[in-house]
Amino acid sequence: MARPISKVAPGWWDYTTLDPALIADAARLEEKDLGQLARPGFQISFYDTLEDFYLAEALEYISAWRQARPGAPAGICGPIGPTEQLPLVARIVNALGLKLHDAHFWGMDEWVEDGRPVPVSHPLSFAKADLDLCFRRIDPALRMPDAHLHFPTGDLAAYSASYDSIRCVVMQGGQGEVKHWAFNDPPQRAGAYQDAPPTPAEYRQLKARVVDLHPMTVIQNARTSGGGNVSMVPTQAASVGPVETWKAEKVSIWHAGMHDNPFGMRLTTLMISKRLPDSAVPMSLLADHPNVHFHFYRPALGKVEAEMH
Repeated sequence: MARPISKVAPGWWDYTTLDPALIADAARLEEKDLGQLARPGFQISFYDTLEDFYLAEALEYISAWRQARPGAPAGICGPIGPTEQLPLVARIVNALGLKLHDAHFWGMDEWVEDGRPVPVSHPLSFAKADLDLCFRRIDPALRMPDAHLHFPTGDLAAYSASYDSIRCVVMQGGQGEVKHWAFNDPPQRAGAYQDAPPTPAEYRQLKARVVDLHPMTVIQNARTSGGGNVSMVPTQAASVGPVETWKAEKVSIWHAGMHDNPFGMRLTTLMISKRLPDSAVPMSLLADHPNVHFHFYRPALGKVEAEMH
């Protein structure tokens, strides 16, 4: 049976092309059901306050960096979205006097315009956000060397290779409305993928690369980062890929409810729990990763039901 055409972007694959029965199953899940979807290799945690949520996220940075040793570098890959954890990371490092000289950090992604990553002077630059909100707030005596900051803004092959020489203790992320981590968006419905999206095995072969962004992603980022001004948001980005993600010992996804909605959080939880990977829902591919942890801000889970305003 042919898969449905996307309801939001007919030339693309996305979660609206899934089997309607799976969509209905996800929509019916209650909060208590989500907690029961944990399984070996897939952990689920809930937080009642945003303070607790973002502090826990910040502490993952500290835990990863404390494992770095001379001759045994270690680090964390982190997102822009959410960003609220970043000032907390700097504050904790400074309060502990934690020397980061052997620690590393990977940025997950960066916008691309005219075929080139945007410079740190760009108002939407992810590298700029990391530097301004975290790394420039750390005591210079404690900071990691600039060479230990890895952003996908130049040689993407070198960026990818760094995951082979440096231990990535954890890769953090959020979940976008198109159900991506980083900018691992669903592909366009064209060419070899006219009738079906890439198989999970095909999608898993993707390394750090420049990605054409799903229209839903462009609209989301205009909403969250540009006051709704879609015209200012690039339509391409450089992104960490599944290849690098599977080199991370743990993938930690933080759902504060700011970047996706109650239905989306339910859908990917269900698909990962039941091992139903589908590249139209890129986050679902984490069903095959051996160590995934979903974190939910409990009040953001809401309900999936008709509600008129």
